[in-house]
Amino acid sequence: MAHNGAPSPTDLLSRITSNPAICGGRPCVRGMRIRVTDVIDLLAAGLTASEVVQELPDLEPDDVLACLQFASRRLDHPTFVN
Repeated sequence: MAHNGAPSPTDLLSRITSNPAICGGRPCVRGMRIRVTDVIDLLAAGLTASEVVQELPDLEPDDVLACLQFASRRLDHPTFVN
């Protein structure tokens, strides 16, 4: 946990798993068949984090944060343009 009571980024990222036997190895939430992209797509469609948890009741609010953290980390790398 971070100092403010919120989970640390490391705690959040531990919620994201990849297993070749689940969803073809795509990143999923806590070993369930809920892909990170499923959560991100719902957020992109305009749902709030609370609505995502209602839509996917196996999720916990920190799972939504974990998906955002995971996506942010995946995108945070330099891109070289020729």
